[in-house]
Formats: sequence, structure tokens, C-alpha cells
Amino acid sequence: MNSVSPFGRAEGNALCNVGFFLIESFSMMAFVSALEPLRIANRMSGQSLYDWQVISEDGRPVMPTNGVTEVPAMYSIDNAPDFEVLFVCGAFDPLDYRSPRVFSWLNHLARNNTCLGGVDTGSHVLARAGLLKDKRCTIHWENMQGFVSEFADLKASHEIYEYDSYRLTCAGGTAAMDMMLYFIEQQQGLELAASVSDVLIHPNIRHGHHPQRMSVEARTGVRHAGLLECIELMEANLEQPLTPSELSTMINVSKRQLERLFRRYLHSTPARYYLSLRLNEAKRLLEQSSMPIIDVAISCGFNSAGHFSYRYRSYFGVSPRTARSRATRGTSEIAAAV
Repeated sequence: MNSVSPFGRAEGNALCNVGFFLIESFSMMAFVSALEPLRIANRMSGQSLYDWQVISEDGRPVMPTNGVTEVPAMYSIDNAPDFEVLFVCGAFDPLDYRSPRVFSWLNHLARNNTCLGGVDTGSHVLARAGLLKDKRCTIHWENMQGFVSEFADLKASHEIYEYDSYRLTCAGGTAAMDMMLYFIEQQQGLELAASVSDVLIHPNIRHGHHPQRMSVEARTGVRHAGLLECIELMEANLEQPLTPSELSTMINVSKRQLERLFRRYLHSTPARYYLSLRLNEAKRLLEQSSMPIIDVAISCGFNSAGHFSYRYRSYFGVSPRTARSRATRGTSEIAAAV
């Protein structure tokens, strides 16, 4: 096996060739988190275990969401070499991405037994190409609602990554690092994966079953068990909100005590806090899904578009329609800038 450069780049043929297909407005954080473990695995082993190439649809550079600099592509989909593994790094808003050429190319790779991965919203692209049928998969939690709405028949989970027979998907962000450490462990063993993790100052390799989001306790700073249970109930019941009486009964406190807990720990009332959860979820759906606005309203517990619009405007200062148009315009501006 060939040696590697001092930085860990493969010199000559590598054991495994990995492709990264980048789509405009991809997440730089997720891309780098997926790529760097491969480089470090080469450096720590002193062997050319992995080589990697960047591909774009037309071979031109691709702009990430941070807009700092374009990432050069080494190949287009027309002249890309064969890979053992190809990861799709999806767009910030994957809902409008519909490229028959790319879908055809991905299906060609699948027929040739290439392991296909989805990083962040890359899962959305694989699903739209028909490549996640009967496969366990995951996607970033912000995109989950829109994902399951469009692909209700898929086995989508909230885990940080999933591996199911030649399909490897992750939620993005640092979950891509854990996915690649798992990938390295499966190919080269735990010792090398642990060494790579140490170099990355990543002391705990997370396995797929870890939740994507922080616990309610970590997100809110609340330590009161009853209040934490109440917040969890609220988050789990956005479409059909529970009444204050139902909440207090379910956590075995009086309504008055529930009010006192919210004032003491969250400086709010149960009703106001619950409304903020529903409206922030509506904001995510408007920005991260193509659900009709009335469906967004219903899924967040509002029975009429008028009431939803009034509450949304009062909270965010803009109407739901304006919020959606701004999100769409923002994605278009990123594409136009490249």
C-alpha cells in the first residue's frame, strides 16, 4: 500500500476511494466533519487507506452556506471516476432540488454496488432519487417533518446516523464525524477509529442511537423533574396542544403550582411557553419544508390560517407568507451568487 503525505493525503492508489458530491448551499461543517477523519486515518496509520474527490454536477466550484469561499470540484458527474463510497452533501433547502441527471447518476452508482451516503440533507436527495426504499435512514432534525411528509413510507429515524445495506446517512453537523468514525472502525478496527477521534479532540465516539438534540434539561437549564416532564409533554404534543389542566394532572401538580414553576424557572406562563414552542416549530417548517401554510398551521396546533397568521405576526413581526418567501429568496440568492 502506498505511503501518505505528512498531512495525510494519499499518495498513489488508496484502499478505498470516497467521493463527496456537493450541492449549492451545502453545510461546510458537515462536509469537513465527514472528510477530515479520512485524512487523519491515513496520517495515523501511515498508509493510503482513503483517497477522496469532490464532485459537482457540472464540475464547477460549489458555494457552501457560510459563503466564505467556493469549494473546487475535481470532477463533474459526467467524468467522475468509480468510488467505493459516495456521500451526497445536500443543500440548505433540499425541497426544490430536482435534477434528473443527478438522480440517474446516483442510480447508476447504486447498480454498481457503490455505497451511497447522505450528509445532512443529502438524505433528501437520495430519497427523491428512490434510493432509500426499505432502508433505515435519518436526516437533520430541522428537516425531519418535511422529510417524513414527503416520504411517509421510508424508515426515517431521529438517530444521529444510520447504516443499512449500502446506505449510510447522518443528521449533519458533527454527526458526520461520528458516522465516519464508525465507517473507519468497520473497515480498520476500533483502535484506529479511537486514535482518529483523539486527534479530533472528540473524546466520546457517539453511536447511531444517540439523540440528535440536547436534552430538555441541557437546553433550558431547568432541573425540576416535574417541569422537565411538562416541557417534554408540550414538545411531544404540538399538533394537538394539551390544556393546562391536562398538563398539571399528567405531572401530578395543581394548575397554580404549574404556573409558579413556569414563572420561577422560565419567567413565563405555561400558555405563553407552549405557544412559543408551537410558533418556533412553525417557523422551522416554513423555512425547511414545502408544506402548505395551512398544513403548517394545523401541524402546530392552529385550527385556522387567520389565527395562525395573527399569532405568527405578533410573535415574529412578519406574516407566515413573508417568512416563507424570505427563506425561498435566501436560497435563491445563494444559488445566484455562484
